[in-house]
Amino acid sequence: MDFSKDVDDEEMLERIDRGILEYSRGKNLSLDEKLRLRKELFYSIRKLDVLQLLVDDPEITEIMVNGTDHIFVEKKGSLFRHEMKFESVQKLEDIIQQIVSKCNRVVNEASPIVDARLENGSRVNIVLPPVALNGPILTIRRFPDSPITMEKLIEFGALEEDLAEYLRTLVRAGYNIFISGGTGSGKTTFLNALSDSIPKDERVITIEDNAELQIKHVPNIVRMETRNANVEGCKPISIRDLIKSSLRMRPDRIVIGEVRGDECVDMLQAMNTGHISMSTGHANTAKDMLSRLETMFLMGMDLPLSAVRGQIASGIDIIVQLGRLRDKSRKVLEVCELTGRIQEMTGEIEIKTLFKFNETSTDDNGKIIGEWRCENELECLSKLEAAGLKLKSYGI
Repeated sequence: MDFSKDVDDEEMLERIDRGILEYSRGKNLSLDEKLRLRKELFYSIRKLDVLQLLVDDPEITEIMVNGTDHIFVEKKGSLFRHEMKFESVQKLEDIIQQIVSKCNRVVNEASPIVDARLENGSRVNIVLPPVALNGPILTIRRFPDSPITMEKLIEFGALEEDLAEYLRTLVRAGYNIFISGGTGSGKTTFLNALSDSIPKDERVITIEDNAELQIKHVPNIVRMETRNANVEGCKPISIRDLIKSSLRMRPDRIVIGEVRGDECVDMLQAMNTGHISMSTGHANTAKDMLSRLETMFLMGMDLPLSAVRGQIASGIDIIVQLGRLRDKSRKVLEVCELTGRIQEMTGEIEIKTLFKFNETSTDDNGKIIGEWRCENELECLSKLEAAGLKLKSYGI
């Protein structure tokens, strides 16, 4: 091959075809074997080698590579080992460098951990030796080719239509909504679906570690992504830096992919200065999320706990708690309102459950059956009234 000029995919396939014809002379290769060899060679040169077939499979949601010989996948909620293997450590490392270079990231022995993404938006985490003891570790969280809408979530049983419309109305009215849940509970997917209700005439700014959100209906959208430091002297750009910059960009709404550290300070300050915001975070319950937010705030600013709680209570309006149940289904488990008050006796933030999922039974296939019950009416109605919107009354 002449490496002094670019070779497009079509020309590469032509060269592979010629090579296969020469290789197959005198050999009894069937058409299916030739096509398989053609695909494998092309994937090895231009794509992700043995991983490409897994990445292209729409039913696979997670790919875990533990060195060259151990590849595990999650498919339809079940985890199992795949028979595919990399031919060498060098080949796996080549694929890793190919992935990180396409999203302007760097990973090597000096900086062995990095987050990246694939061209289709899949999230990638990479850990190299000497940190990883059993070889290069590659974890890919694959997202659907087309964004999952609220209608699809209803179809999957993640929530019901009345609750979906309730949340859509809150988004349109400009409530600050925080989505919490454990690992794999579908927080990013739900945030993306909920973002479909953002009015089209707003200016939206998305801020993420790795660009995953797919808000396509808003024409005036700015997408920003963090950057790690590298050996060439580039300074890191953090979530905090991007939030501060976004406040000078005349945003109507700021959507932060995930809050996991001291950027919580800037998010809450934005919420408390009239900037409508939505974000996600890791926690097993809504109350646990409040405790985590307190901790994250204190990581970035040393304030009395009472002042921190006041910032959280006045900034966040709604917490949507997601969960992954034992039947592997993902559901909205609870929708809570932060009333803005602090309890006098305990000093804790007052939180009130609006909707809660109640399990009633399981069917013959072990699938959980339940219903969402309204336990309280929304108390803070000022944003609804300002937007000229109303919620369905449940007569509680």
